[in-house]
This record gives sequence, C-alpha cells and structure tokens, in this order.
Amino acid sequence: MRVSRPTSTAALGDRSLFPRLAFDAYLNHAGIGPASVVVEAAVGLVLETYATRGLHALPQWIDDREELRKKLATLVGGRPQDIGFVTNTSHGVGTIAQCYPWRSGDRIVVFSGEFPANVTPWQRAAQVHGLGISFVPLDDFALPGGPDLARLEAELRHGDVRIVAVSAVQFQTGLRMPLRAMADRCHAHGAELFVDGIQAVGVIPLDLPALGVDYLAAGSHKWLMGMEGGGFIYAAPGRAERLRPVTASWLSHVQPGGLAFLFDGAGHLRYDRGFKGDMSFTESGVSNSMGLAALHSSVDLLVALGPEAIFDHVSRFLDGLEAPLVERGFTSARLSDPARRSAILSVLPPPGHDLAAMAKALVARGISVSTPDGYLRFAPHWPNNGATELPLILDAVDAHLKEASA
Repeated sequence: MRVSRPTSTAALGDRSLFPRLAFDAYLNHAGIGPASVVVEAAVGLVLETYATRGLHALPQWIDDREELRKKLATLVGGRPQDIGFVTNTSHGVGTIAQCYPWRSGDRIVVFSGEFPANVTPWQRAAQVHGLGISFVPLDDFALPGGPDLARLEAELRHGDVRIVAVSAVQFQTGLRMPLRAMADRCHAHGAELFVDGIQAVGVIPLDLPALGVDYLAAGSHKWLMGMEGGGFIYAAPGRAERLRPVTASWLSHVQPGGLAFLFDGAGHLRYDRGFKGDMSFTESGVSNSMGLAALHSSVDLLVALGPEAIFDHVSRFLDGLEAPLVERGFTSARLSDPARRSAILSVLPPPGHDLAAMAKALVARGISVSTPDGYLRFAPHWPNNGATELPLILDAVDAHLKEASA
C-alpha cells in the first residue's frame, strides 16, 4: 500500500519551506538541520494514521520505507539491498564494529581528532573481540600541499589491519578526506574502509562504489535534514553476507510470505529461519516510522535539487563568507583545493577575542553557529541565501568585534 505523503518543491536559496525558523541565518546544519514544513507534515501524517488505524497503518509505512531505501541507494550510488535502516550514525558504526568477521590478531585504524561516534564503537570492538587499535593523526591530511598518507600506509603494511574507520568530512574543520586514495591503499593491503558519512551525505555528491567505500553509516538529522532517530547504513556488494548477525533479532530473519505468524493464523511460528543476506538484517526490530517518514520527505527535496547543485550553491555561499572574515582577522581552516572542501567553514577568531563569547553574541543577533573543538563553525545548506544572509552575518560579526574591543 503506497502512502500519500505530503510533497513540495524546493529552490536553492529559498527558505520558504521553513517559515517558523527563528534565525535570520541558520548555519548549523552540521549540528542539526531544521525541520521543513514537508518534514513536519510527514511526521504528522504518521501520527494521524496510527491514531486512526493503529496496527493497520503499519503496512503502508513498511512500503514507504522500501521506496526510501531505493532513493537513498540512488543518492549514494548503491543498490537498495546495500542499504539498511538504523537509528543513528552510532548505531550504524556499532553494527559494523560488532558484526564484522574479526580474526585473532586483527587491528583497526582510527584517527585522532575524529568525532567520538567513529572511535568509541571501534574501541569497544577491540576490547570485546581482542583486537588491536591504532591512531593516525588527522594533521597528515590537512597539509596545504595535499594529504600525506605515509603513516596510514605504514600501518597498513603490517598486514594485520582489517578496518580503517574515517569520517568523510571532519566535524570541527570541515576537512574533506581523500576517500578514493584511502580505499585504494586499504584494498591493496587486504583492509576495508568504513566511512562515517553524516557530515557529507545530503550536501556533497557521493558515489560510494566509485570511491571504493566498503561501509558507510549516516544519521538523518544533519545534512539529510530529517529528524533525530533515523539513519542508514551501506555495505558494498558482497560485504553484507560476510557480516555476522551478532546484533540480530526477530526481523533479521528471512521471512517467507512476510510476517505470516502474525497475520495468517497458526502454524507459521518458527525459530530456525536463516538470516537475511543483505543490509536489511540490521533492521532487527520495529523501526522509527516517524523518523524514516521525515527522512523520506526530505530526501525527495534533496534528490530533486541534486547533490551537485546543492554543493555548488553552498560552496559559493562559503566563498562569499570566508574572504571577508579573513580580512577581519579570522584564520580559516578551509583549504584552497576544492576537492578537500566540504559544506563547512571553520575559523578561529582574531587574536584576543573569546570564541564562546563571539558565538553567543552571533546567536543573540539571529546568526546560528556552533563551536566544535575550538572553532567557530558556519554550515549552510540549500535554503541559505548568500545575497540576503551574508550582509547580516558580517554586520553581526562587526558589531561584536566593535563591542568586544571597546
């Protein structure tokens, strides 16, 4: 049964789908994306159908979920069977970390400076499964002349590394990692590449097979502009069937004829069915219907706009913001090479200015920003409009610099 979800059209630089957004310039999509009216309507529709139909609403949202699976696969260049739904990025990372077919003596490589969601689950896997774990500094990848993969290569040469876990984009600086080059080195040494994609999917064009990515997880509440509690996990062809369903439950099993034991009378209840061989085995229990419906409505907008057009739009916005900030004494962490840039501009304030005080002042003036790990971070998306918002941002910055220097 197909659900009639609310739909709308979107245009780059047009925030009319966000009429209740309280900020003049919302630059926090790297934290949480605001809910559009179509996302609000989708959540409301799920509530309405369950309020009026209860159990009988479930089949239509299961069907809707399958349509979403196809669209997410298209968004990242995969196949529907490569996609499994999870509650958030951490859930996805933890699923691979615990279900991976580890061998005695295996090692994991992670990166110092990464967001903890892509470190802690691997540390837990190392402890639970008796693995080694090594850290490589992110500084190697932020050099002005290009990324230095020598230390990563040295770790891989030992021959015991099975997984290298990295974020597609670094949360504090916006550094975009060289996934293709990293995947090539991993594969040359018998390792695989896991990617935390939450700071990339939805705003940066991604073709995961072309990049050689083996696994990716992403939550929906940032650049995908859904709600908290929804997300997905990707595994390249041939990877899902190698995973061990350690975290499996009742919906992880192959279900011939659907859930017959619930709906078709006696004689269908069994415990000996095998596990699914694709990534849907991760959907071990009842899913977050509201979160996935919200994600579906948002993904429709992203697909219609196109990741390439979105990223070009955001890049132009950041180009227009970065230069004036540098002129005012800010230090930008954004690299000059477009291939190493993301949708994030992170800066350090001029000498003598307090970062926390500056962020607080900007928020008070209607400019939503954040301060991850010591940086002032600007993270616009497709609704942001440089023509109207950049003057407001710079006026707010100037006002604070003047007040702080008085």
